Amino acid sequence: MANAERVTYVAKLIRKHVELGYRPVIVCSAMGKTTNTLLSSGDFALGGQVFVDSLRTMHINAATQLGLPDATSASVNELLGELERLLEGIKYIGELTPRTKDTLVSFGERMSVRIMAATLNKLGVPAQAFDAWTVGVRTSSEFGNAEISDGSYDSIAKVLGKIDGNIVPVVTGFLGHDEKGRITTLGRGGSDLTATVLGAGLKVDEVQVWKDVDGIMTADPRLVRSAQPVTTITYEEAAELAYFGAEVLHPISMQPAIRSNTPVRVKNSYNPTSVGTIISAKRDMKNVLVTAITSKSDVELIDIISTRMLGQYGFLSSVFGIFEDCKISVDVVASSDVSVSLTLDKKQREKEDLPLLLSKLREVADVTEYKERCIVSLISNLDRSSEVMATAFRVMERLGITAEMLSQGASKVNISIVVQMKYKEALIRALHACFFEGQVIDELKPLA
Repeated sequence: MANAERVTYVAKLIRKHVELGYRPVIVCSAMGKTTNTLLSSGDFALGGQVFVDSLRTMHINAATQLGLPDATSASVNELLGELERLLEGIKYIGELTPRTKDTLVSFGERMSVRIMAATLNKLGVPAQAFDAWTVGVRTSSEFGNAEISDGSYDSIAKVLGKIDGNIVPVVTGFLGHDEKGRITTLGRGGSDLTATVLGAGLKVDEVQVWKDVDGIMTADPRLVRSAQPVTTITYEEAAELAYFGAEVLHPISMQPAIRSNTPVRVKNSYNPTSVGTIISAKRDMKNVLVTAITSKSDVELIDIISTRMLGQYGFLSSVFGIFEDCKISVDVVASSDVSVSLTLDKKQREKEDLPLLLSKLREVADVTEYKERCIVSLISNLDRSSEVMATAFRVMERLGITAEMLSQGASKVNISIVVQMKYKEALIRALHACFFEGQVIDELKPLA
C-alpha cells in the first residue's frame, strides 16, 4: 500500500471478496517506506532533531486523496502527535533501546489500518481497525524479534469471535504485546506471521498472503527471468525456502499454519487473476525433482578443526556450547569426529559477541574464517536427493565452481551448497536452466 491509489486498489479487492460471500479478516503492513522512515527518524532524534513532517504528509495526504472523513485524519494526527512525543523523549534521553524502537516502528501499521478501515467503509464495506494486541496477539519480550505466545490463539478466537459478522476487522500486522503490555514486533515481514496466527486462532478455511509476484517462484525472478510460479508446495518446503533466502514469506510464518493445518495461498496483488501458490501439509511429489532454488548471500564459512579430540567424545558439545554462551546461531552445519564446518548469516556476523566466540573457539580448536560466501539451496524431492546432488555437482564441475561445504538438512527437502559469493548468480542461473528449462549440462559454458 504505497499510496492512496494502491490503498483504493486493495480495498476494492477486499470488497470483491466480501461480495463473493467471504468473511475476511484483513492484516495490513505499513504504507510504502514508512517503517524505514520511522527508523531514520529515531536516528535523527538521537542526533538532536525531531522530524515527522514526511510521515504526516504521506498519511494525511493519502486520507485527503481518498476522501476519508475528518475523524480518520484526526485519528492519524493523534498517532503522529504520540510519535512526536516519543521522538522528543529519544532526543532528550539520547538513547534508543530495542523496546523503544519497537514502539517507534509500530506507528506505521497503526496508521495504515485506520486508513484502510476508513476506505473500506467509504466503499460500503463495514470495517473496523484494530491494533493486534486488542484482538489477543501476545508475545515474548524479545523486542525486535518477539515470539507468539501460545495463549494468543484462544484469545484471538474469543475477541474476534464476538465481532459482528458483517464487520471486516482490519488488524495491524507485525505487532503484539508482551505480558507486561509493552509493544513488541515480530521481525521484518512479520505481517505474514500475524496473518497465519490469526488464521490458526480463527480456524479459517484459508490464509491469503498478497505480494507483488505470482506466488512462490522456482527462483528469484530478479536473477532468473525465466523463473516460474510453483502451483503447490508443502509447509516444510515453504519454511525451508523462507529460511534460506526466499523473500516471499516470513521464515516462521508457516508454524501457525502447520499447527492448525490451515492452507496458505500466496497471491499477487498486481495480478489477482493468477492462481498463486497454495501451501499445505502434503502434495503429490511423483513428478517433482526440484521445487525451487534459493540463496542466502554474504554469509561467513567457519572451519573448526581439533585433532586433539580425535577418538574422544565431547568435541561437538564444547563447540556448540560456546555458540550457546555467545547467543550466536548458525545456518548450515557439516561435521565429523574432529571438525565442524558451519555458516553464519549477516545478522549473526554483526553481533558484538562474535570476536569473543572466535576467541573461545580457538582455545579448543584451529579456526579458519572464509568470508564473502553464499548458500545456494535446492528445495527438492526427498526420494530423489541423490539424483539432485549428482546433477548439481555436474553443473558445478562444468562451470568450474568448487563446493566448499555441503549439507542436507534434517528435513531432507533442502540440499545446501556453500560457494564463493562471486559465483552465486551464475550458479543459480545454470542450475535453474538444467532443472527447469531442459538445458543440457555439457552445453553450459565454463566460467572464465
